[in-house]
Amino acid sequence: MIKKTVAALLMSLSAAAMALPLGSQNVLVVEDDTGKILLEKNATAQVPIASLTKLMTAMVVLDARQDMNEIINIDKSDVDTLKHSVSRVPVGAAISRADVLQLALMSSDNRAAAALARTYPGGQAAFKRAVDLKIKALGLTNTVIEEPTGLSPHNVSTAADLVKMANAAAKYDTIREISTESKDVIKINGRKVEYHNTNRLVGAKGWDIGMSKTGYTEEAGRCLIMRIKSAGRNATMVLLNAGASSARLMDALKIRKFISGDDDKPVKTVKQSLRKKAPASKTASKRRRAA
Repeated sequence: MIKKTVAALLMSLSAAAMALPLGSQNVLVVEDDTGKILLEKNATAQVPIASLTKLMTAMVVLDARQDMNEIINIDKSDVDTLKHSVSRVPVGAAISRADVLQLALMSSDNRAAAALARTYPGGQAAFKRAVDLKIKALGLTNTVIEEPTGLSPHNVSTAADLVKMANAAAKYDTIREISTESKDVIKINGRKVEYHNTNRLVGAKGWDIGMSKTGYTEEAGRCLIMRIKSAGRNATMVLLNAGASSARLMDALKIRKFISGDDDKPVKTVKQSLRKKAPASKTASKRRRAA
């Protein structure tokens, strides 16, 4: 009887995924208040996760309770020599740990994430041990994280594990605040530089986003973790391995429509969904992070 019930549930989930064609290859959408699975597509396949890794990096750094006002000097060793990714954070810049965390999470800067691991108490080896312990504590049985940026294709997980990671990350006020800021101005080498959120839906009209993180490498494709509220329902979505940013955004639009039950309304275009609201002041949240 139990086997029949489970089989029926899996069939219904598969049917739901088929009824909502998605470009992402691995998908899981869970209702936060009940734990009910709303959509599922290849959610147990282990795949590269790119910069979604930085949610784990942020949790481990915050768990260490380091001084967020301490100045970190960006070092040559923080430069990406694996993918040679671009960074707007120059070597030699002296930045507070709070702002380095902001750059790593909101703008997904790889030098910033590397610097956080390098300056972790005990260095990078201790950081890696802390990550392994955090993975075990969260019950992420199909997750391996070898380095803090997500550049390595050996940083892998499943959509199912990443929902657990998202739930854990959402318990950190700092992560919620930083990841849902559309932009911020950070002082680097005496010059004010404006940085933007890599998730273009943050701050867009009609979107109520409680936490967000994007990711991209050639191996991982376009990835997204996002907690949203739609039509009074809170849900976490994990999208992995979309072929393009537009496909990832369109998947998010379709999922929000599915959650709200607006099946009779046409899906907005990506351009329509990216219309921005007036930016809110960041002063208060930045003061809280530095405290």
